[in-house]
Amino acid sequence: MSATADHAETSLAERLGFQSGQVVQEIGYDDDVDMELREAIEQTIGDDGELVDEEYDDVADAVVLWFRDDDGDLTDTLVDAIGYIEEGGLLLLLTPKTGRDGYVEPSEISDAATTSGLTASKSVSVGKDWSGSRLATPKAAKSGKR
Repeated sequence: MSATADHAETSLAERLGFQSGQVVQEIGYDDDVDMELREAIEQTIGDDGELVDEEYDDVADAVVLWFRDDDGDLTDTLVDAIGYIEEGGLLLLLTPKTGRDGYVEPSEISDAATTSGLTASKSVSVGKDWSGSRLATPKAAKSGKR
């Protein structure tokens, strides 16, 4: 089997870390989001295949956070989002690409992630207009070490 075939069998949502059966909460949805990415996540998580919204009143396995420069303070938004996910859960921060309305500087993402206790991965393209950064809690925090 070729590398191309392997790549084709794995959806973008799976490569981003989403898994079947997860409860995924979506924050910052608006009419500019990437619908193909949303659909890929919904197909990957299966079951009823719907993302839960900001009104969901339980803890989610993962959070998809659409954030634009004019959405407020990124650090505050990340701190709020951490409260929605299970310890060690996936937080995917999605921001408009360079040159798009609402673009967020990578240094702002890095600073906000660090300030809120998260570690940012390298930004990846997740659609025509959006970039994504997987944000994770530090390993020491996951294991309960101080």
